[in-house]
Amino acid sequence: MPTFYDTHAHLDYPDFQSDLPQTLERAGVQEITRIITIGTDAESSRRAVRLAEQHPSVFAVVGWHPCHAEEAPADLLPVFRELAAHPKVVGIGETGLDYHHLPSEKEGFTAADDENYKRKQREVFRQQLELAAELGLNVVVHQRNAIDDAISEMRNYVGRVRGVFHCFVDDAATCERVLAIGSLVSFTGIVTFKSAKSVRETVAATPLDKLMLETDCPYLAPAPHRGKRCEPAYVRLIAEAVAAAKGCRLEELSKATCRTADGFFRKMK
Repeated sequence: MPTFYDTHAHLDYPDFQSDLPQTLERAGVQEITRIITIGTDAESSRRAVRLAEQHPSVFAVVGWHPCHAEEAPADLLPVFRELAAHPKVVGIGETGLDYHHLPSEKEGFTAADDENYKRKQREVFRQQLELAAELGLNVVVHQRNAIDDAISEMRNYVGRVRGVFHCFVDDAATCERVLAIGSLVSFTGIVTFKSAKSVRETVAATPLDKLMLETDCPYLAPAPHRGKRCEPAYVRLIAEAVAAAKGCRLEELSKATCRTADGFFRKMK
């Protein structure tokens, strides 16, 4: 059975508290040999590191999610510099920009509040990009309704830091823009949804060596588990859908995506 990685999971979430060993065992049965659990703030990142210490197949990425930017301390670097020194911390993130829900959607807030919110997200993103450049690591990029600004920020670090734009759902032309700055994309269980024809078209157009696979679990379970808790074992279903969209064999997809992940998350080797 071809092996695969889950390059984006949230194993520290309460959803896995009662059965994490069994969850990892099911992933192993499906030959999901490496799982990267992702931090979303300082405490979540600490939990990710502890999980990586406890489980041989688990690695960690540490960072501060844009949706929590307003709660971020003024200086993120000390805590994440210390965490990133751990040998099983393989990247910085998830970080990025998220403009999906803006303050002005609530009563009493204005467009000026939106600009302040976006400014704070950019500050938090830039701090993590600076840290990644300092440490020679790459970043896991979250973006929602903010693709132009996210690409613009990453463009400032071309040659120093690469990003993987996780849970990628944009069109092939946007994917080309991401790849043009040296970054990558990764695809989730959305690729299996009947309504996601455009995502499968993007998958088909993405070079085989420029993509990775992820679950973003506990979210976005692929068909036929849609609506239920997602888990790393389901990378197998995502891989089958991606291989079908690209017209390649699972073995070919396995070699390409694992090689790409090893090259991007260099400390994981």
